[in-house]
Amino acid sequence: MEVDFTKLDQRDRYRLLCSFVAPRPIALVTTLDKDGTSNAAPMSFFNVFSQDPPLVILGIQVKPDGAPKDTITNIRRSREFVVNMCDMAIAQQMVDCGINFPQSVDELEVTGLSLAPSRQIQPGWVAEAPCAMECRVAQILEYPRRSIVLGEVVQMHVRDECLDENGRYVRPDKYQPIARLHADNYIVSDDQFELLPTAALQSARTA
Repeated sequence: MEVDFTKLDQRDRYRLLCSFVAPRPIALVTTLDKDGTSNAAPMSFFNVFSQDPPLVILGIQVKPDGAPKDTITNIRRSREFVVNMCDMAIAQQMVDCGINFPQSVDELEVTGLSLAPSRQIQPGWVAEAPCAMECRVAQILEYPRRSIVLGEVVQMHVRDECLDENGRYVRPDKYQPIARLHADNYIVSDDQFELLPTAALQSARTA
């Protein structure tokens, strides 16, 4: 099957892209509104793209009526946000944070999540998250119905048990993030395996 994306309806483009580019990690993004109320929103158009500088990228679409979402409104104003990674322990709260609450509602409060103070920025981070990254905006690319936010990570909070005794490597038995597949389907990374280059090919390359 061949699919011409230049002629395809945007809903079908979304369906195909999200079904095949998967699993996608989920960012539960926390921000502050102009009155100091916390906002939390899950996003699966998210990933890390660089370590030098340390950059993460968010893709934030407008609401169905074309209005900007609270998250991007807050980010444009404050230039700060936190990416909170999600595991099974907070999976339901993450999904519930995606409900279209009124702007004045604190999603963390209504879902039972706790907010911890950040070190370098104003928005707090989710205390129950296995990992959280404080970010400052490096750049925002604007499209008619989507904003692409490049954020520079300035601080990371990590649950102690997620790292080995040297604090360098993730323990796969303790850090098992969830990711989105398609529609309302998710996956957890609880069946991990190690895969190395073929020894003979590696030897031939370095010979």
